[in-house]
Amino acid sequence: MSWKLTKVLLSLPRLWKTLAFRLTAIYALAGMCLVFVATASLYLLLVSELEKSTSLFLQDKVHVISTMLRERPDDEDALREEVELESAARQYEHFYIRLLDQQNIPLLTTPGMEQAVDLSKLVRRTGTRHNIVVPMKGKDGRAFRVTTAIVPVGGQPTRNITVEIAIDVSQKEQFLERFRLWAWAILIAMLFVFPFVGYEIARQSIRPVEEMAATARRITSSHLGERIAAEGYPFELASLAGTFNKMLDGLEDSFERISRFSADIAHDLRTPVNNIRGEAEVALARARTIDEYRDALGSSLEETVRLSDLIGNLLFLARTESPLTHLRLEKVNVADLLEGIRDYYEASAADGGIQLASICSDEPVIAELDRTMIQRAVGNLVSNAVAHTPPGGSVLLLSSAEPASIRIEVADSGVGIPPDALPRVFDRFFRVDQSRSQASGGTGLGLSIVQGIVTLHGGKVEIASKPGQGTRVTLRMPIAR
Repeated sequence: MSWKLTKVLLSLPRLWKTLAFRLTAIYALAGMCLVFVATASLYLLLVSELEKSTSLFLQDKVHVISTMLRERPDDEDALREEVELESAARQYEHFYIRLLDQQNIPLLTTPGMEQAVDLSKLVRRTGTRHNIVVPMKGKDGRAFRVTTAIVPVGGQPTRNITVEIAIDVSQKEQFLERFRLWAWAILIAMLFVFPFVGYEIARQSIRPVEEMAATARRITSSHLGERIAAEGYPFELASLAGTFNKMLDGLEDSFERISRFSADIAHDLRTPVNNIRGEAEVALARARTIDEYRDALGSSLEETVRLSDLIGNLLFLARTESPLTHLRLEKVNVADLLEGIRDYYEASAADGGIQLASICSDEPVIAELDRTMIQRAVGNLVSNAVAHTPPGGSVLLLSSAEPASIRIEVADSGVGIPPDALPRVFDRFFRVDQSRSQASGGTGLGLSIVQGIVTLHGGKVEIASKPGQGTRVTLRMPIAR
């Protein structure tokens, strides 16, 4: 038995660390304190009321006798009936009265008073304290409340009678004793009931927390789709569940970006690496001339340049999609920005027989932008437009201001995009014409980078195209962040 008790005591520090045990202990302690305070308050109130009723009864008897002695001093029969007979008619709370003259000689005494009350002790307890209720024990141990009073006879202050009254309150004491026993029995019962009730309340209270923990345990890098169903939870836990779900959304999005980035690298790095490896294996298969080695090295260099551009694009794309990327915002004149881009691509457009022009509104359009990123986004659009526009076509750069945003458009009169391919043009590595994109060195990341840059600025990208009639890409971004 002592070993089991020792184990329980040793396990208390570990149990105290659990939320259920703490809540159970707090509920049980609070309930016990509440019941104890309520029971103690009720007991004290009951004692006070019983004492008050006893005091009022004694005062009433003193008042009745004093009135009789003052108004009817010669009516001995009525006085005798009040002193000797009325108490005998009471089944509970017997009271005793004794009248003494000025020489302390008894005049009238309730029968049985000398056997029930120690009269000498009564005199000592009351002494000169008249009209004060005093507790004392009777000869057989019963509880009494006693009081004395000096009463004038016939209204003459020179003639006084001492009135001694004792009332048996043993029935009230027994009632209070039973009340105390019941109160202690209830407290002891609550000592077992409250921990059980507290544990049930604690278990119901922490059930949502346990469900959240179970959901969290099921979440792994391969199972990020788990979410906490907060319906029916208290407001505080529902708010916690919503915050937890938002965190999981962010984690899932981050994992998807990492997985997509890894898949993209594996998807598009394999071809140039294999080409470089193939060139090297062919060059080393047998002895070759200097020109042949030069051709092999030139071909490998082209693949390494393509590989370097691809890695740079992937890293830039990852940067645009990262929530930690900070824009270097500055006030940019959009017309000047487009004019600079037009100057940069004008030579390549002229070589292809394509007319490149920029058209801006008469009023200057000023916006807070990251100049470098916007130059790259619009540059990618112009490069795509020039690459897919036949000789004799045109590419236009347009800008205008809207109430709270700016609009930049790149429109061409090129080959256009088929309707079935239009929804996928912003996907990574998607190429409408695979053979042409590979031949021109395209990676299929240009429009993905454009979308990432515009999203990072808090804007959106729209594209419209018809085969054989050209394509129009619209960038909408807020004027100020």
